[in-house]
Order: sequence, then structure tokens, then C-alpha cells
Amino acid sequence: MIGKVVAGRYRLETRIGEGGMGVVYRARHVLIDRVVALKLIRPDLRGETHLRAWMLREARAANRVDHAHIIDIHDIGETEEGELYLVMEYLVGTPLSAELARGPMPIARGVDILEQMCAALARAHDLGVVHRDLKSDNILLTQRGGRKDFVKILGFGLAAIARDPRLAPKGAVFGTPEYMSPEQARGEEATPHADLYALGVLFYEMLTGQLPFRANDRETLLEMQRTAIPRRPRTVRPDAHPQGEMIAMRLLEKDIRKRYRDAHHLQEELKALQRSLPSTPWEMETGEAVPAPPPPPPPQSAGVTEWANRTALFARMVARAHPAGNAPPDIQGALAQLWDLAAKANRLEGEVASHTRKVEALERRGRALRAEIGRKVEELAHEESRVMREAAADGEDVDKVRGELAQAEKFAMEAKQLADGAARQGAFDRTVFERAGATAATVQAKREQLARYEAKKNTRETTARDLRRQIDELRGQLTRYAEALEEDLGQGREKVTQRTREGLAFEKAFSDASNLLLAHLRNKPECRDLVAELLTANKDASPASTESGEPKPSLEKRPGN
Repeated sequence: MIGKVVAGRYRLETRIGEGGMGVVYRARHVLIDRVVALKLIRPDLRGETHLRAWMLREARAANRVDHAHIIDIHDIGETEEGELYLVMEYLVGTPLSAELARGPMPIARGVDILEQMCAALARAHDLGVVHRDLKSDNILLTQRGGRKDFVKILGFGLAAIARDPRLAPKGAVFGTPEYMSPEQARGEEATPHADLYALGVLFYEMLTGQLPFRANDRETLLEMQRTAIPRRPRTVRPDAHPQGEMIAMRLLEKDIRKRYRDAHHLQEELKALQRSLPSTPWEMETGEAVPAPPPPPPPQSAGVTEWANRTALFARMVARAHPAGNAPPDIQGALAQLWDLAAKANRLEGEVASHTRKVEALERRGRALRAEIGRKVEELAHEESRVMREAAADGEDVDKVRGELAQAEKFAMEAKQLADGAARQGAFDRTVFERAGATAATVQAKREQLARYEAKKNTRETTARDLRRQIDELRGQLTRYAEALEEDLGQGREKVTQRTREGLAFEKAFSDASNLLLAHLRNKPECRDLVAELLTANKDASPASTESGEPKPSLEKRPGN
């Protein structure tokens, strides 16, 4: 696959990883200055048609969320062979799994990483997206803007925008057992609470250096997720942070009602914990050094402007080999073809650049609008979370007062019966009548208190419903806009693809003509220095060079050209 051009646009440079559904390559767009990661369905799974729907889901989920801590999806489509591909931002960093393999993390570092994941998931959940397969391999730690441990969440391949029963049988268990929530282990539908549980597993690892549950076989592990209670982090590692332990154990509750209400609720707790921690950077406290990220991709090969330079070299060689101008017709024709192709490719590159700028402008506008709507939804959802938690607390007060009222009514009824009996018997015991009056007053006070609590609860629930209505309206806007934008982007990308395919045809013709000339000229003594210059200029263009070392031109551009 290395060197293959996918969808007429992306040349695969090297294989960089493999996931549950696909193989990931580093690739370059053959005409524009963009290095990307490109995922193709794994060769052994090409016949699994339901995976195509999951890959589509991955792109739509990530694009709809459009959060700084979630990997960007640039493009999605099908290859000439009908295989789906995803084009994602090319990230350089370290998987969280590699950092966890080194042992427990300082609490400040762990909370910082968890808070970033939580922020991304809060946005995703607000927009109806559940990841369903969070694990340490799906978390990449990068450096951005001088910030260490900048989190990027990968692998939205199992993300559920809405359950589609056609994609998998009912009750199927998907995900990674070590990070799977009890409800997922039972084959139930994953909700945002499943992602919160996975965050609990990750945070437990950060605190202790161990998973909460370990077993040699999948079924045992799933049963542990369903029923077993994890050891408290401080029994595993005595110096684990107490507040961190409390957060991890709450996230790992089997009953979703005992976990945090949502990611916004968890984020509030994490920020409060961050404020209580020393402000000294964790590297200074531990003396650890942040591992340097891998180097960026190598520079790109020369662009079409280099074609004219190569053609000029061939022209000088032909002139030296045939000073009388008596070169064979096929050599003269090949040289003329090179000049013609260089001119055509240069014009074509300008057209592609123009179409690409329009596509990129659409992408920027789309990202900006998605981010704006996402922020509005996030603000409303955060407020809704707070109001609903207050309404739940009010509900507890209502239930408590309602119980007190029932008890008071019982006492009042008994006191009234005693007073009525005393009155009928003519025994006017002051204490009996005072008790009846007091209990009646208590009942009235409790009724008034209950009414106040119920009114407060109802007001908050009304506020929450209004916030939810606004959120749903914004999500509807986002869906409509995303569909319209995708149509426009599809048309723009198709224009780029058509032009790029023309460029690849030029590239092949240029390569064929170059090889014809080189075969004729390379062994002529008067041309040896120019042949050496040509091959030296070409040898670093690895994505577009042949195994024999013969020159094969590239349409790619060096940064800045």
C-alpha cells in the first residue's frame, strides 16, 4: 500500500498504526501542503459491510462535536475499490497507555489530563454523541501552544449518535473489557454514564498504576465489571490522593444513579480539586521530564515548479549528447513532451490551489460555526446540569418534608381525637387542647413548607425544560447546517479530485518520458555529471521515487513553495 494514491488525492507514505477497524497510514495530499493520517478498513475486514457504517459514524461523530480535545476529521469517502477511508489530522505525541506503563501519575498531572477528557466528553454528550470505547490507547498526549499533555481523544469508531439496530444484533457487547461499564458488560445500550465509568477506570490507573479489574479471560473480566467492587486506591497505593480516590470510586459505581450526574458535574469536581492542589508544575515536584514528541514528518518532495528544472537538465544533456541537433525523433519528442507537461502541471496546480482554498474556507467556516454552536450548547447544558442537580436536591427536601407532614398529620389526628373525646366527656383538660392546637399548627406549617419546596422544585424543573428546549433547537440547527455543508464540501472535494487525477496522469506521462530520456542519456560520458545531479535531486523524494532510483516527478510541494 505504501506509495499508493487513495481516492486520487492522498499518497500513502508509511503505516503508523492499526485499530479495531482499520489500518492507519501517514499520507500526503499530492497537490496541497497537508500531511494527514488516513484510515482504511483493515484488509481482513473488507467484507464486513457493517464496519462501513461505523466508519461513517466515526467521522460524523467527531465532526459534529468539533472540540479541541477530539481529533479533527478532514475528509471521508470511498476509494476506487469501494473501500471507506477517513482522513484525520496527523498527530505527533505519546499514547496515555505508554505513560501509564511507567506507573502512577502525580495527582496534578492526572487531574489535568482527566479534566481535558471530561471537557471533550461534556461537549460530545451535549450533542448526543457517546464514545463507548474510551481507553488509554485512545488518548494521545501531545504538545500544543507550549502546553504539555494536550489531550486528543481518538477512536470514535464505536461512537453512537443514535442506536441503529441494523449495525449489530441486540445485546451485542462492544468495547474493551478492561474499560467497559457494567451496563455495557450486560449488553445494554451505552449512555454518557458509560463514558464516565471509563474515565473512572483511567483515573484509577493514574492514581495506582493498575487497572481496577484484571483477569486472564474476557468473560471473567466482564463479570467483574458487572458485579465486583474495586479495591480503594489507597489500599493499592497508600499515598494516593484522598479526594482523587473519592472521585475515582464514585465514577466506578455499578449503579449509574450513584455516579456523577453528567460530565459537567464531574468537571466541577475536578476543577475544585485542581484549585486545592499546589500550583507547582508536577514535573518540578517529581523531577520527571516530559518525553519529547517524535519528530515531525520529513519535508515534502519538490513541487511541479521543479519539473521545469528537471526538464532543463534533460535539455542540457540532450544538447551535450547531440551538439549538432540531430537527436533521434523519440528523444526530441520526449523532451518536448516534458516542457509541455511541466507547463500544463503548473497551470493545473494553480487551479487545484484555487479549488482547495475554497474548500478550506468552507471547512474553516464550518468549524467556526460548529464550535460556536457547540459552545452555546455547552453553556446551556452546564446550566441545565446545575439546575437539575438543584432540582434533585429540592426533590429530596420535598420527600423529607412530605414524610414529616404525614407524621405530623398522624399526630394531629390523634391529638384531635383526644380533644374531641375530652370535649364530649366535659373534661376540659387544657393540655389536651393545647396539644391538638399545636399539632394542627405544625401540620399547617409543614404544608406551607412543602408547597414552597414543591414550587421551588417545579420552577427549577421548568427552567431545565426550557434549557433543554434551547439545546435541542441548537442541535437541530447544527444537524441541518452540517448536512448542507457536507454537500458543498463534497462538490468542492470532487473538483479537487478530478483535477488531481489529471495531475497524476501528467505525473505518469512525465515519468515515462523522463525514463526514456534517462535510458538514452545516462551512459553517455558527457552527461554523467548532469545525470548525477538529476538523481541526487530526486533521491529524497521517497513518496514519488521508484525503487530503481530513476526519476519519477512529484506533484507535491515543499512547505513555502
